[in-house]
Amino acid sequence: MNPKLRLALGIGGGLLVGLLAGNVVAGRRLPPTGGQQAVEEAAPQRTTPAPANESGRALLARADAALESHALVEARELYRKTLQQNPDAQTAAAAQQRLGQVNVDLFLSPTLTPDAGLYIVEPGDTLGKIARRHGTTVELLRASNRIRGDFIRAGQQLKVTKARFNVVVDKSQNTLILKGGEEVVKVYRCSTGAGGITPVGTFKVTSRMVDPVWKGVVAPGDPENPLGSRWMGFDIPEYGIHGTNDPDSIGKPVTQGCVRLLNSDAEELYSLLPEGTPVTIVE
Repeated sequence: MNPKLRLALGIGGGLLVGLLAGNVVAGRRLPPTGGQQAVEEAAPQRTTPAPANESGRALLARADAALESHALVEARELYRKTLQQNPDAQTAAAAQQRLGQVNVDLFLSPTLTPDAGLYIVEPGDTLGKIARRHGTTVELLRASNRIRGDFIRAGQQLKVTKARFNVVVDKSQNTLILKGGEEVVKVYRCSTGAGGITPVGTFKVTSRMVDPVWKGVVAPGDPENPLGSRWMGFDIPEYGIHGTNDPDSIGKPVTQGCVRLLNSDAEELYSLLPEGTPVTIVE
């Protein structure tokens, strides 16, 4: 694995991971409110002791088997151990990718973990007010509480993330690293500027848009829109993170300076990153 990428990922440190949730969730269900909410508390699972001197590939195989059988805490620990074993590049990439998706799925699920808390809705609250107060997004509140639309009611319990996300873009690797504090959440392939024109430095997300308009020419939602389905603009004009209408371009330095992602990745990231999120771009 590239030494710079290894340093950025913090491999060997403790990655904050939780249970993969969705239609499979382990834990104790809190009483739903209003028929909309299913906040769940993560329950501990026993981890099978690892054989001494187990190889990275053997650990990865056991992690995949644990994930397949929904022993998700065990899978989390085994993916982490795989990365700590200094495995070959292929094994490390597989473990990091699967671990990253578990992390994101957890944020988007109702499962309560140490990086989330319960908020009791007060009279006059809206999802927008709660999101701004807690430094999160309406999209994440909806997803992690299984809310459709905007209706909430006083007394309702909501899962609210306490994670403070930041992003590191590595131009030389064309990777975007999503972090929660110092811990890696997920690594995405991206595209950066042709000829190295993507600016280097630390910026902030100051605008967010669903189905953005491209230069007033391409209409929102048009499949030919080069900005794709999401836009997260920086505090420098005309630069930001966005989707694409050209998925084959991802992983190459081909943009006019922006950071380009697959639409599915841009949509996932959009749900997590509020305005004010720091974005550091390095050579």
